[in-house]
Amino acid sequence: MQAKPAHHGKSASADHQIRQILSSVSDTNQAPPYTGRPDLKTLQTTLSSPISCRGIALHSGINVDLEMLPAKADTGIRFQRSDYPDSPSFPARYDRIIDTKLSTVVACENDPSLRVATIEHLMAALHALEIDNALIRVSGPELPVLDGSADAFAFLIRCAGTAVLEKPRRIIEILRNIRAEGDNGAFAELRPAQRGLSLAISLNFEAAAIGNQRYAMQLDPQRFLEEVSFCRTFVNRKDIEYLQSIGLARGGSLDNAVVVDGDNILNPAGLKIEREFARHKLLDAIGDLYCCGHRLKAGFIGHKSGHKINNELLHAVFSDRRNWRFEPEADVAPARNSRRTRVAA
Repeated sequence: MQAKPAHHGKSASADHQIRQILSSVSDTNQAPPYTGRPDLKTLQTTLSSPISCRGIALHSGINVDLEMLPAKADTGIRFQRSDYPDSPSFPARYDRIIDTKLSTVVACENDPSLRVATIEHLMAALHALEIDNALIRVSGPELPVLDGSADAFAFLIRCAGTAVLEKPRRIIEILRNIRAEGDNGAFAELRPAQRGLSLAISLNFEAAAIGNQRYAMQLDPQRFLEEVSFCRTFVNRKDIEYLQSIGLARGGSLDNAVVVDGDNILNPAGLKIEREFARHKLLDAIGDLYCCGHRLKAGFIGHKSGHKINNELLHAVFSDRRNWRFEPEADVAPARNSRRTRVAA
């Protein structure tokens, strides 16, 4: 749930400036390692153990139960509605996204009534903490919003721990520049990169409390935890009033969103960090991009982008097989030691 971007065009230098930022991020080698296990980067992973929580859903305002369960290699990230006994699970994949207006909503291909909304923050945590396979069970049509960021989801994943599987990880390498464009100069782009996934975001909002912001980083577990995982969703006060008038945002509060009113932040404690708005949009992009089904070797650039353009970008990538390939697999010898890595929460 986010405020509306300013209705004036992109400045002539915005694209150039954010490309410069992304280039500087792509070239840096400062990202600290997340683990000493060399095979964690080349072999698939899952959770070491199940873990669960309960929380309020942002729009319905009901309490929902969330379970995250280990899954075997090549499962990917799948969702299942636990309030429908024996219902099938379905993949968190770009071509199963049925709505992007207020959040990213995924649904079962054969039964669209089996849907789960607001998946982007959990998907960002799974992506950043390098979990390739997991079954996510939820007792309602929406994930709990928790504190409006990915921080609680990352905490749960770290508590569950990471298990390394004896199957090579498949990474999608972007081979040429692909771009999706929206209204008022908004765009999102993926382009070839030398390594990993780097991201750069720029914002331009009418609300003076947000204004123009940029943020960029190379995706790395530690940097994600230290720089963006705790950055919250944000919304204009006037938009909350409208959403609640039509029966939505019933679970929204100052505990799970940054509320902006012109040049004021209504949350008593203010922002958690400078440029929290741009960092949160980058967090959303990390989650939305993981709906490609695999990790990416690419550079992402977004200007005034959101869930809709992010999803359209993935559709554009996979519309032409010349746009991408699976990165050639490394010659990885199966590790003989323990397959379980638990990271202290």
